[in-house]
Amino acid sequence: MKSAFEILQPLGRALMLPIAVLPAAGILLRIGQADMLDIAFIKDAGDAIFHNLGLLFAVGVAVGLAKENHGAAALAGVVCYIVATTAGKTLMHVPPDVVAGLSGKLAGLAGNAFKDETIYHLSVPIGIISGLLSGWLYNRFHTIKLPDYLAFFGGRRFVPIAAGFVALLLAFVIGTSSSAISNAMDAVSHGVVQLGAFGLFIYGVLNRILIVTGLHHILNTLLWFNLGSYHGATGDLNRFFAGDPTAGIFMSGFFPVMMFGLPAACLAMYHTARPERRKEVGGMLASMALTAFLTGVTEPIEFSFMFLAPPLYAIHAILTGLAMVTMSLLDVHLGFSFSAGVFDYLINFGRAHNPLMLLPVGLVYSALYYGIFRFAILRFDLKTLGRDVTVSPAPARIIDAEGRGNAYLVALGGAENLASVDACTTRLRLTVQSSSAIDEPRLRALGAKGLVRPSPNTLQVVVGPSADQIAGEIRAAMNTASSFAPKPAAAPAVPQLIKALGGAANVKTLTSCDSRIVADLADPALADENALRRSGLRDVARFAGGVHLIAGPAAAALCARLETALKR
Repeated sequence: MKSAFEILQPLGRALMLPIAVLPAAGILLRIGQADMLDIAFIKDAGDAIFHNLGLLFAVGVAVGLAKENHGAAALAGVVCYIVATTAGKTLMHVPPDVVAGLSGKLAGLAGNAFKDETIYHLSVPIGIISGLLSGWLYNRFHTIKLPDYLAFFGGRRFVPIAAGFVALLLAFVIGTSSSAISNAMDAVSHGVVQLGAFGLFIYGVLNRILIVTGLHHILNTLLWFNLGSYHGATGDLNRFFAGDPTAGIFMSGFFPVMMFGLPAACLAMYHTARPERRKEVGGMLASMALTAFLTGVTEPIEFSFMFLAPPLYAIHAILTGLAMVTMSLLDVHLGFSFSAGVFDYLINFGRAHNPLMLLPVGLVYSALYYGIFRFAILRFDLKTLGRDVTVSPAPARIIDAEGRGNAYLVALGGAENLASVDACTTRLRLTVQSSSAIDEPRLRALGAKGLVRPSPNTLQVVVGPSADQIAGEIRAAMNTASSFAPKPAAAPAVPQLIKALGGAANVKTLTSCDSRIVADLADPALADENALRRSGLRDVARFAGGVHLIAGPAAAALCARLETALKR
């Protein structure tokens, strides 16, 4: 049975697809406004994206959850959303006070306006639910076979049809319960706001802690797109761009941390690195600091010390919570369409309230992060970047002629070890058959900045902003014959395998695991990787104590033959 994390991880990943559209929307909306270029059609172009977020979530979540990210799931998401909202409006009850004193067409227009505003208020939750339903329908029915006389409607074509009928149930719930749902959302919003500084602090801390698992996207979606309402726009982010003067409290606190604090932490790590290694780590730290300052993408920095120095990460989470409280107490309201970097700060400067207060707060946070990190690293001898006592030379980047995707695929244990390959902003999100098949040194040689194993069958590889491109390259490599050595008709020769493993004396244990054999070796360096591949195996992957022999469905039988030969 899947763990709770394995169930939630795909949702967190899927939510990133529609959110990725927002930077374009924010830029268009902002530069088209009167205090900038004052071009109405550009402003309206950006505003159109914000007004159709529900539809974007329906499409994005459906595609993000669907196997193969197939377009049929996107079409199902559109169908589900349109049916749910349109049919739901038909079932809605218009309160008498909305049409009081009106008659005929005026009453009809007032009633329709009320229904449109109600649907707009609920559009993001409806979109997310439509996407969830459509993604599930695709995964469940995309291979369905119908009788011959209905065969045209089978397979993937069946999914949008099914989504339309399922949407009727959603429409019924919306149409008959819209008032109750809206009141519940408003009650939750008021409850969160009434928590005041404590609520902001908890959000800031949780946001950073949940980065470890990637589930912070779910928390952000609830607050940025659903919390509160202003002229129909819901969520802290939506309301900020709609002109709500109270919006931005769940975004402002990130700016001091991402633009000032974490870059200062990079400087502290550079100054505390061993002198002979400063040149080696300096370029990496400078690149990560600049990325955080400009764009607000901070995960590469956070993963550089998250596991090497957990106490520092705990302090970082607390400081983020305090930044949320500080900016709120100073009545600073900042917003972003992507993240809390200088690009978003400058573009939205004219819409923000007290934006210049970021500068003194940011300088204080720079000093805090630098001082705390430098003191903690030196006082407790924390092994941050560049402080290893003995360091082996960094392996060369192992991008071969067949490309980056194939190189990552080999490091991840081959195609047979990967059940799913997806990505969010800065990390690969993988479901694997066996975590032991992962070659971590090889991944780091390819540029991975950190690995997270939330559960035995899930893996996240932090690679930076190119994560989505790398995921696509891995999927492409999985679909090509070049991902593996050609499969021979004959089974691998046992004597040749034993010799390539370094001889019988070098083999400590052999364990069959799904489609592979885990060979625990006395001296892993004696294993001849090229000879193992020539023996007829599909692929080979090294780990710290030996090698994985990828043999396919015959792995168990081959393992038994090897064990028999070793006992002679």
